[in-house]
Amino acid sequence: MPGVLPRIKAARVEQLLTESLRRYVFEEAGARGGVVGVSGGVDSAVAAVLAARALGPENTYLMILPSAATPKEDVEDALLVAEHAGVPRSNVEVLDIEPLLQAFDEALGEMTLVERGNVAARVRMIVLHQRAYRRRYLVVGSGDRSELLIGYFTKYGDGGVDVLPLGGLYKTWVRQLALHLGLPERIALKPSSPRLWPGQTAEAELGIGYEVIDPVLYAVFDLGLGAEEAARRVGVSVSVVERILQMHKRSEHKRRPPPVLSLPLGEILEG
Repeated sequence: MPGVLPRIKAARVEQLLTESLRRYVFEEAGARGGVVGVSGGVDSAVAAVLAARALGPENTYLMILPSAATPKEDVEDALLVAEHAGVPRSNVEVLDIEPLLQAFDEALGEMTLVERGNVAARVRMIVLHQRAYRRRYLVVGSGDRSELLIGYFTKYGDGGVDVLPLGGLYKTWVRQLALHLGLPERIALKPSSPRLWPGQTAEAELGIGYEVIDPVLYAVFDLGLGAEEAARRVGVSVSVVERILQMHKRSEHKRRPPPVLSLPLGEILEG
């Protein structure tokens, strides 16, 4: 059925992404390498492996930035990703961000779960850019097309990166690419979570699984179908499609630079 998300040619995707990432970092940006924040999840794992293959393991710096909300097994998986990517241990840094978050707690007062989660994402962004600046590297992000289209990322947090090699791949496709790259199934198929608070998972927070989100997005944004036809092709109700499209609409501000409010010069200049 045309509305069902097709599979990717993983080997070709790997080739195209490594070539374009290498060209962008070294030639277009004139940088020396890339910094990747590795969480133990599938997106950052694939981004780390691609960066190492595109830029060279010696030019790839991996940062593991756990907080109190990070399960121990995620840190272990992140270290496994670094090993799988062939990045030397001297280029892998584990930095606990909980003391930084506690400093914000003290300065800002009691925060809600979501507020503190957004602060955590933005603290990680600050740390990644500081390390990148020190090395004249770029921050290689791990956001995928699904997350970008529905706005499931923190503005100026995990969205605050220099390049998004996975931005053209739906979550389903990232998982396929992860298996092609030889990553363990427990990482490739792990339920997605930003780990901004204990027990958080993406699909529980969204209320819809990626097995529905991805084909709906594909039907609408790649096949150009309307809501009713997309619902029919995917095999879901129109209300589900409309809910996903509302996520896209409400998060439009995240995908655009801040608007510059225009001023008519003829009205504001003297003389």
